[in-house]
Amino acid sequence: MKNVGVLLSGCGVYDGTEIHESVITLLALDRNGVAAICMAPDMDQHHVVNHLTGQTSEEKRNVLVESARIARGEIMDVKRVRTADLDALIMPGGFGAAKNLSDFAIKGNEAEVHPEVRRIIAEMADAGKPIGAICISPAVLAKVLEDRHPQVTIGNDLGTAEAIEAMGGRHTVCDVTDIHVDFENKLVTTPAYMIGPDISKVAEGIEKLINKILEMI
Repeated sequence: MKNVGVLLSGCGVYDGTEIHESVITLLALDRNGVAAICMAPDMDQHHVVNHLTGQTSEEKRNVLVESARIARGEIMDVKRVRTADLDALIMPGGFGAAKNLSDFAIKGNEAEVHPEVRRIIAEMADAGKPIGAICISPAVLAKVLEDRHPQVTIGNDLGTAEAIEAMGGRHTVCDVTDIHVDFENKLVTTPAYMIGPDISKVAEGIEKLINKILEMI
């Protein structure tokens, strides 16, 4: 059985992982007979957002603990995950990718990436293992792999695309139901809720991404 890592960043679109994107990813992997290895960094979230009101709150939440909600408790601290145990890596989106896995939402092209997140991405790329990134998470790939000039898509958001290119990436405009493939670096990206809004269309793009990643293993 193939083992595919799923890198989460909390639970909830505004301060963690986009839940729909995560569930669609896990479902697509399971339907293909693939074991999903969920992981997240053990760290405090950048902040906590009330998803009913959109307002930030004073409470503290842990990224690994919150991600465990999506993984139904079966999740590992990313620092314990070794590239040798994975055949591929998938990164769902949500603002957690740009606030917790990195600080791209705050610093743009000057962003820093969590050291263990940087490690697992760089090691997978060095090993020639495919990486899939959904929604805003291609920005994290662009930062970690900036020396490789990765080709990615986040859909059609001009500001984000410009930041990706400032980090050394190459951006391609893409529809929500489609994917972009960087064959040289073995990267597959799709816009998902960067465009949205229909979950069925988001699912179509993510399922194409999963299928292509599995082909590339």
